[in-house]
Amino acid sequence: MKFSINQKDLQQSLSYCQGVIEKRSTLPILSNVLIDASNSKLKITATDLDLIFINEIKNVQIEEEGKTTTTSSIMYDIIRKFSSGKKINFELTGESKIHLESEKSIFNLNCLPATEFPLTDENFSGNDFIIKSKKLLKLLNKCKFSVSNDETRHYLSGIYFHQTNIDDKYFLTAVATDSHRMSVSKVLLNEKIQFEPIIMPKKTIFQICSLLENYDGDVKISNQKSKIKFELENSILISKLIDGKFPNYIQVIPKNNKKKLEVDLELFLNSVDRVASVSLDKKDGVKFNLVKDKLNLSVNNTSSGDGKETLNVKFDNELDISFNSRYLIDIASQLDGNKIEIFLNDTGSPALIKDPSDFDSIYVVMPMKG
Repeated sequence: MKFSINQKDLQQSLSYCQGVIEKRSTLPILSNVLIDASNSKLKITATDLDLIFINEIKNVQIEEEGKTTTTSSIMYDIIRKFSSGKKINFELTGESKIHLESEKSIFNLNCLPATEFPLTDENFSGNDFIIKSKKLLKLLNKCKFSVSNDETRHYLSGIYFHQTNIDDKYFLTAVATDSHRMSVSKVLLNEKIQFEPIIMPKKTIFQICSLLENYDGDVKISNQKSKIKFELENSILISKLIDGKFPNYIQVIPKNNKKKLEVDLELFLNSVDRVASVSLDKKDGVKFNLVKDKLNLSVNNTSSGDGKETLNVKFDNELDISFNSRYLIDIASQLDGNKIEIFLNDTGSPALIKDPSDFDSIYVVMPMKG
């Protein structure tokens, strides 16, 4: 194996691999990336057995085709310290050594044979559809912060994707909840699709988001019972799915929250963030004291002090209620417009949060006892 490649292309590819490969893997081969040079392309594969990431770099000068595996983190660390955009020459100098050089640097890295790398043949037949990358990224970003970290309820540690039908229109709908808050968002599909409801794991969500950040184009999605596959122009991500039943989220959405609080989004976000600064422990609720067209925000922490702020708002009732400040900040940070609408009922009932500039997303937050 002998080839030359641009530093930038390889660094980008290996940086994606870092998100897939487990830092403390018991199998040495899983710390490696598979490098396959053939047909003027370099194919790089990383896996943790639950997730497979494949990236293709085109227009690579290949003198001798071949494949091998080497430690992903070490190679990435070296490549990113080379001068940006320079040419790097690779050569397999024996069964267990790969030689790389760029400008005045020369490295010889240990390899494990490509035959040891675990690759499974994936058969995804028929059930696929195309979605624009920006639409998919928006859907994931609106939901991912609500995913649960609670290992005991594994079915909540991902995003629930399913097809919904409203007024003869079909949507891809995403839901995430950690039982204290919930995000629901949807995107319009061109037509009805063949798509089984799935729960996509957290690691996969963050990996596909990092790919989509730098990509503008079509994403082809195919799923079978236990796996999902995303195909981008030069990358493929295949992931196992979470086996479990997602709770009936529809019944959690408040139906009779008639008290509407409308406030400038930026003022609200900054104000909650400032007031919450007094508390090191985000479990201290931020208290809302609402009177007509006024919102008094306060946080009181026995060990560090207290903070208060008042905002002019649109509100026609009186109500006292407390929320986890982190939850409000997470939601407010994802809204698109310049207003936030919070629909309330009473002190102990969940709040429904809407974005007037995005009718396709809603959020539910449980109040704190305080």
